[in-house]
Amino acid sequence: MRYFSFIALLLLFWISLSGHFEPLLLGLGAVSIALTAFLSHRMNIIDHESYPLHLSLKFPIYYYYLFGEIIKANIDVIKRILSWEKTPISPQVIEVPQSQLTDLGTVIYANSITLTPGTVTIKLSDESLTVHALSKEAAAELATGTMSKEITNRVFKE
Repeated sequence: MRYFSFIALLLLFWISLSGHFEPLLLGLGAVSIALTAFLSHRMNIIDHESYPLHLSLKFPIYYYYLFGEIIKANIDVIKRILSWEKTPISPQVIEVPQSQLTDLGTVIYANSITLTPGTVTIKLSDESLTVHALSKEAAAELATGTMSKEITNRVFKE
């Protein structure tokens, strides 16, 4: 079932990117998809983490939360740019505890931090994430671990 959905997703992706329905292009797309599916099967890389179908319905809930965090961070960065005398920029490099249990959770957490303006994940390890934050307030917000808890509660909770 996982490979069938993988092939169907690749087919939809191919058609949406090309936008052409000529037999030659559809044939080349089918060959490309078949080769990709064969190699993926042969390498045994389609598992529950590399192709997380079981999480597909949970991601929109988390995206709603993440979108709100991105908006709040954008407003904070804009305030710091426009009124730099009142709200100073104080760059920080901090270690944020990494509480995710899976590699997928860790990557979602690190990417969520990087997507939020004013913060960038520099380094991943099993115990922590090294993050560069634009301000002390952003660093303090990350240190609370709220985003990590939201990932666990909204994406990985059964």
